[in-house]
Amino acid sequence: MKKAKIGLVCLVRKTFDFETAFKLYQERTNKVTQDDSVEWFNYPEMVITPEEATKASNYFLDNKVDAIVIVSATFHLGHLALIINDLCRKPLLLWGFNELPYDGGKIRLNAVCGVNLNASNLFKGGNDSYIVHVGDEIDQDFIKAIKMKVAIEGCKVGLIGYRADGFFNVGVDELHLYKELGVLVTHYELNDLFSGEASEEEITKERENVLKIFDASKLNDFQINQVAKLVVLATKFTTREALDVVAIRCWPEFAKNYGVSPCAMMSILQSRGILLACEGDIEAAISMIAVKAAGEDTPFMADLSQVNYQENFALLWHDGVAPCNLWDGVCKRSLETYFAGGKGVTADFVLKSGKMSILRIDTARGKTRLFYEEGEAVNMKKELSGTYAKVIFNHHISDVIDTVVYTGVAHHVIMGYVQYSKAVRYLARIKGWEIIDVSGNRI
Repeated sequence: MKKAKIGLVCLVRKTFDFETAFKLYQERTNKVTQDDSVEWFNYPEMVITPEEATKASNYFLDNKVDAIVIVSATFHLGHLALIINDLCRKPLLLWGFNELPYDGGKIRLNAVCGVNLNASNLFKGGNDSYIVHVGDEIDQDFIKAIKMKVAIEGCKVGLIGYRADGFFNVGVDELHLYKELGVLVTHYELNDLFSGEASEEEITKERENVLKIFDASKLNDFQINQVAKLVVLATKFTTREALDVVAIRCWPEFAKNYGVSPCAMMSILQSRGILLACEGDIEAAISMIAVKAAGEDTPFMADLSQVNYQENFALLWHDGVAPCNLWDGVCKRSLETYFAGGKGVTADFVLKSGKMSILRIDTARGKTRLFYEEGEAVNMKKELSGTYAKVIFNHHISDVIDTVVYTGVAHHVIMGYVQYSKAVRYLARIKGWEIIDVSGNRI
């Protein structure tokens, strides 16, 4: 996954305690730049004049940064942030330091007023995407939002086959997708996956791995071998094509033409960090990239499948594709053949408990939206086939369902065991997208 490049710059004015402010800036940004998940570009000098703001902007342009943290270490001229905004045209975090103890009754930094000045200037100048933060530590949610933005913009998406039959709501306007994210979807036929080469040695090795992970007693040798072979083929395919994520038309043709469905293969490969979305759902695939950038190594595509309004829970379920590392460690992980006339070969297990969230990047009526909700996966017995989690959301399940159905959100969401609500809001503001809230007032 591409690393985000983030610039940092310190704005000051000499009528305040600018030397102390710059020392604070250096100490605090030294701590920030220890995060090696981001490539940092810290402009080495304090910026006081418009000419210096231009020099700093050129530094960021030369290094092709994805976002800029403008630090109001003290109050400063209003020109500075406007020049950086005008020349760089990148997402901005306006970060102001907390005020220092007074020195003889004189305010030493007045940094918050500098942030206010910058925000007002930018807003009145037409910029609606800036983020504001006041404190002695950088806003980690801004960093996470930029990671998500960089990850999804220009990502390489493969579509094998087409969307599932009748799933009109997960289809995309590819040129709208390009306009919003710079994404060009690469199309493949199912046979492009089937026709790859897998040696007997490779298949045997993966067969041993399949049998270590799952109870495959309900499968015959042909089915186990086909799962193992598909793991080899799909690994080689995604590597050869250098794809960030793949959406697969996994039914109805897959089991018929190959002999088993891809579900078990997807469970295994996703546990290894390869992102795979079901049913040709491209926006779910891109949502998986966003969730991974937010901190979940192995996101899971699920349906809001069953709800219980009285007991206030939902079942996030799908046909046996969840990453096998998300197993609860209690139930038996097994492979079943209930799906596709006995050719399904799906993974079957309960997902682990813990804090969780769901996200979907979703387009409707020409507008891209972000749906997000948090909750907790709780313990449950293994009572059905597939992979699933019993979830109690932060809002009542009736409000969650009303929100989804009355805003037309598609029936696939991406689950992860991370929570990042503020980062999602930042991403929506930066991209100019709508946030779909669970308000409880839909009808």
